[in-house]
Amino acid sequence: MPSVGVPEEIARVEASLLAEGAPFELVEVQVDGVTIRSFKNRIRTLRDLLLKSVDFGDNTYMLATDGVDERRLGYAEHARLVASVATALRDRFDVQPGDRVAILGANCPEWVISFWAAISLGAVAVGLNGWSTASEIRYFLDDCEPKLLVADRKRMERLAGEDLGVPVVVIEDDFAELEAYAPDARFADAPFADVQVEEDDPAIILYTSGTTGRPKGAINTHRNVASYLMLNFYNGAKAAMLAPPPGPDDPPPLAPCQLVSSPLFHVSGLHSAAVMMLAVGLKSVWLMGRFDPAVAMQVIEREHCTGWSFTETVLHRMVNHPDTAKYDLSSIKVVGGGGSPVAPSLIERTRRVFPNARESVGIGYGQTECAALATLNNGQELIDFPMSVGRPLPTVELEIRDPLGVAVPEGVDGEVCIRGPMVMPGYWRRPEATAETIAPGRWLRTGDIGRMQGGRLYLSSRKRDLIFRGGENVYPVEIEKRVEDHPDVEECAVIGVDHPELGQTVKAVLVPRPGRTIDVESVRAWCATELAYYKVPEEWEVRSDSLPRNAAGKILKDVLRDARADTGFVEE
Repeated sequence: MPSVGVPEEIARVEASLLAEGAPFELVEVQVDGVTIRSFKNRIRTLRDLLLKSVDFGDNTYMLATDGVDERRLGYAEHARLVASVATALRDRFDVQPGDRVAILGANCPEWVISFWAAISLGAVAVGLNGWSTASEIRYFLDDCEPKLLVADRKRMERLAGEDLGVPVVVIEDDFAELEAYAPDARFADAPFADVQVEEDDPAIILYTSGTTGRPKGAINTHRNVASYLMLNFYNGAKAAMLAPPPGPDDPPPLAPCQLVSSPLFHVSGLHSAAVMMLAVGLKSVWLMGRFDPAVAMQVIEREHCTGWSFTETVLHRMVNHPDTAKYDLSSIKVVGGGGSPVAPSLIERTRRVFPNARESVGIGYGQTECAALATLNNGQELIDFPMSVGRPLPTVELEIRDPLGVAVPEGVDGEVCIRGPMVMPGYWRRPEATAETIAPGRWLRTGDIGRMQGGRLYLSSRKRDLIFRGGENVYPVEIEKRVEDHPDVEECAVIGVDHPELGQTVKAVLVPRPGRTIDVESVRAWCATELAYYKVPEEWEVRSDSLPRNAAGKILKDVLRDARADTGFVEE
């Protein structure tokens, strides 16, 4: 039975794609002794994708630009450079299958080439947070023990010449030599020919955002990332089948081109862009340096970008920029993001700024621990159910569980638990943390609180963000979205503060929209019209600067609770 509110045409298309003999037929497979659903005709390894990418020839793989300087790489040239760099990694640094290659730097072609060079050798690419302080960088290196660190000058300067105990390739000084090391190297020859990679071998380690405590290295296997890619292929096929045929007077469609503003050390930059674009042979345009909405709009206009995957932070800055009307943004056909529900007012503003993406705006939900994606809400369903993060995608099993691990009925809040081929095997060298996060049966305990309603997932809060006020559970997300719908509010974070009688009370931290001022009493009354009295914030703080966020765009609520808290990041 389709979920409540799923149009018959969508249900029919989904069924046809998943049927026996169809392109996305589902089968049962064994992973660590547990039976899960997977696609029958699936990608096995990222290395397979890399080897096949040569077939895309001189088509542009990536264009890296800051609005002035740029570097373009075609697929064939990229493959040649990867083969040369990989040969150098094997010959000079003895990188072998299973070894870690750590990459630390801003988005740039050298980052991507290093990643694929590691993958080609069966090594594990470790994407280190480019915002990290010196102590955090040392922690990462001690934790993953890489054979090699590839880093840019800016990050190395934070270490002030310290001996890290690991060989270092500085991108600006050393990388060109690696690119020229073996100009005639081919993937069909040594050192590649004898490398064997299996689906469940580790491919990537990305460190969790570290909003509390030290970050942990989430392992994504080849199966995990390939499963993410297959879900995207499925979504693309469904969208194509549902799209109306072009009319006789319609202009010819633009070649697909993805704008990328997310960092490579995060799934939204690595999985969704660097890997995804190579898998489909499409062009990606990478914004280098600190995100500038004006530069982004210039690049969209110049390169005719057709898609953009956002974090909520940059979406705010883009669609509320005063000069949006000065640029031709009509090429954008698809806009999407993930992680949490986005305020309906922001979604509507997005539809106005990108009018040709009105029907395709999407919100997904996932974590690094499940290779980025588990649910999706887009198109008409997002219009009809704007506060949901969508229905579970094929291969995804989703349960809402109570603190004892028992599934709760529909409509009841509990912890979101996920199972499927995209769920990680665990954290790097953290067996206790893995046991706490991966429940028996390979169920991922996400730490998010939500409910299922009509087959759709609605998120309420992170466990650690839940506010306990006088015996009532208060979910910050519900309040934040109501506050952010106020016309004077740019962004909002809700936290709990200690109270001698109630345990906790609700506090809201607000940032006004450019050119606006916030009248707290007006916002309080705005909340009271929609929220129960105990959910209306009792304490208010108005800030002039943006709220502190990590690289994934998540608000650092520990910093809001205690200004002395160490974010572990150098924001850029």
